[in-house]
Amino acid sequence: MHYWKGLDAVPTDMAPTVVTIGNFDGVHLGHCEVLDSVVVQAKARSAKSVAITFDPHPALVHRPESAPQLIMGVADRIETLAKVGLDAVLMIRYTLEFAEQSPEEFVKSVFVDSLNAAAVVVGHDVRFGRNNSGDFALMQELGAKYGFEVIGVADVGDKRRLSSTWVREELAEGNVEAAAAILGRPHRMRGEVVHGAARGRELGFPTANLSPDSSGIIPADGVYAGWLIDEAEVRWPAAISVGSNPTFEGVSRVVEAHVIDRPEECVEDFDLYGQQIVVEFISHLRPMVAYRGIEALIEQMATDVSQARAVLAADKH
Repeated sequence: MHYWKGLDAVPTDMAPTVVTIGNFDGVHLGHCEVLDSVVVQAKARSAKSVAITFDPHPALVHRPESAPQLIMGVADRIETLAKVGLDAVLMIRYTLEFAEQSPEEFVKSVFVDSLNAAAVVVGHDVRFGRNNSGDFALMQELGAKYGFEVIGVADVGDKRRLSSTWVREELAEGNVEAAAAILGRPHRMRGEVVHGAARGRELGFPTANLSPDSSGIIPADGVYAGWLIDEAEVRWPAAISVGSNPTFEGVSRVVEAHVIDRPEECVEDFDLYGQQIVVEFISHLRPMVAYRGIEALIEQMATDVSQARAVLAADKH
């Protein structure tokens, strides 16, 4: 898959394309319905399938004080879009200047002049151009004017439309299983392993601590069963702790993963410091609570590991 960072990176002799546009935060199953349609329509036309997305998220530009947390970072967004089967992703840097384009200016400069669009696939709630003034009806008018077909895709979901907002709501409650059902895969975070307080090691449960600037929403405080994926793409079963660890005072909120049942040959030299790892959340085991004394905490941690082991033994991801 080609990854174009900006319109200047798009080939000047672009073959006909089928295009869609969106933030695609999370690349959930609703997004995938649109993206799959783009791939199918492109193959039917012997055209290239292209998804246009933005960085930063438009809300971070227009209203940074109330912008939503991003479900995933740019690297994971591109990686996930690539798995859909697209020929290319165009990442446009979103600025206030870019946002001032009228709907027609946007369509002509991006869809027509840059991407040679034969068709545009969008949801019926699409908004584009200055102040989001463009809608599906206007997209159809501009398609007729500039010679591309506009294909509408219906919302996905039974009682509620699948959305990034819904994913964020579930993660805020620690419902990682419900979030995975909307995403079509487990929620994940990505970041560097940094040194922590080493309390886990002292208690017999060493952990890999994610850097505070890791990408991906941090789910609600608690203990989870999940996977740690290292730089060699080895998947390790893990018990994951999210929170400030209320048994100890003065501890900031952290995400740390204890790898379960490491092989004997790597128990002593299992050093992940400085690695970029991925942590996947499979199941919520319990909330974060304070324990009276270290012995009670150690006993609970052993139980957590046992429960995580059982959950992950049945996990098919």
